[in-house]
Amino acid sequence: MSSDAHGKRTPTSMRTPIGKVRKFGPAGSGTSDFWQQRITGVAMALLILPTIVVIMMLLGRNQAAAAQILGSPLISLIMILFIIASAIHMKIGMQVVIEDYVQNEKLKLVTIMANNFFSIAVALAAIFAIFKMASGV
Repeated sequence: MSSDAHGKRTPTSMRTPIGKVRKFGPAGSGTSDFWQQRITGVAMALLILPTIVVIMMLLGRNQAAAAQILGSPLISLIMILFIIASAIHMKIGMQVVIEDYVQNEKLKLVTIMANNFFSIAVALAAIFAIFKMASGV
């Protein structure tokens, strides 16, 4: 404990200067977006080869053959995981660009919201398409 100008004892903080300012950056999210983007990048790197193989298998096939290929649970799972990782990676990447280059706070908020909705819509549409093809409908 230390003393202030009036002789009262005040508690001293054990936090380091970096600990005091953590999560106070412009984005307010600190390193979580950084790690999420790195993790989704690694996931996409691991899933890109199986995804390319599946796409190559689908080339030149009719809908029935594509439904048969996508009907495999393993192939559907690979495609869905790739879609989810890609959508998250896309959302975070665009959000960083918006936060860095859009100066007007209201416009920044609207654009980030639009980015979130767009990313979710793209992911849901792609996942729905895979489920529809896998079920043969």
